[in-house]
Amino acid sequence: MLYVLEGRTILELQIMSFNLRYWNEHDGTNSWPQRRKAVAKLIHETNPVILGTQEGLRIMLQDLDETLPAYGRVGESRSASGDDEFCAIYYRQALFELIESKQIWLSETPDEPGSKSWDSSLPRICTLALLKHRPTGKQVAFLNTHLDHLGAIARLEGAKLILELVSEYEGMPCILTGDMNCHPRSAPIQLLTSQLTNALGEVGLGEVGTFHEFTGLASYDPIDYIFVTSQIQVLHGAVLDRKVEGVFPSDHFPISALVRIWIL
Repeated sequence: MLYVLEGRTILELQIMSFNLRYWNEHDGTNSWPQRRKAVAKLIHETNPVILGTQEGLRIMLQDLDETLPAYGRVGESRSASGDDEFCAIYYRQALFELIESKQIWLSETPDEPGSKSWDSSLPRICTLALLKHRPTGKQVAFLNTHLDHLGAIARLEGAKLILELVSEYEGMPCILTGDMNCHPRSAPIQLLTSQLTNALGEVGLGEVGTFHEFTGLASYDPIDYIFVTSQIQVLHGAVLDRKVEGVFPSDHFPISALVRIWIL
């Protein structure tokens, strides 16, 4: 939404982060074919202008592409073969033009596809889309990631690499979404919040759990986050903890934030 407030032009953006839960046939009634309609419906209902997804396999993202025709998508697989999980970014093409996209591997060789370092159990990535708001020309850098679920050192070093990437867009509004696989008091989140704002924390939801294993009961601290730089004001946030068409869309609750950017 674009409007004028006290003589200044304001841009409001609905942002969403969604760990899709990879297609695992052992999930039974919670496997992807039984959830994909619910996932698409929740995205449509939330109506984000930009969405970061984690754990999407190529075939899952192709399903979403068909149901989200208004969105463009960027991001590649975390493996060199292209057959593994993506940290894909979706954006509304009518509102945004893609200026640049890139992907780094969270390793000591970030430009090497499929690389991993430290105690990382798997290759981990961060995807970036530089987007230009068509009506105003305002540029926004959007990053999306998924830190390692086992390697504590890898999570911290990955957070450092992500902040280095953010620093390349200094002075520009930047948004980071992702499954960080660690709680708010952990070293990686403390590092990220030393330079970025935890969007849900700004609106009193910083301690609400997001991982629930399809039970609907999140017994842990949040591991899914939306972070923003200082040029962005957080107006509202939500943990989307409801069933859709009788099922939980994922084993994570998606999260959303309404943010404000000053244009002039």
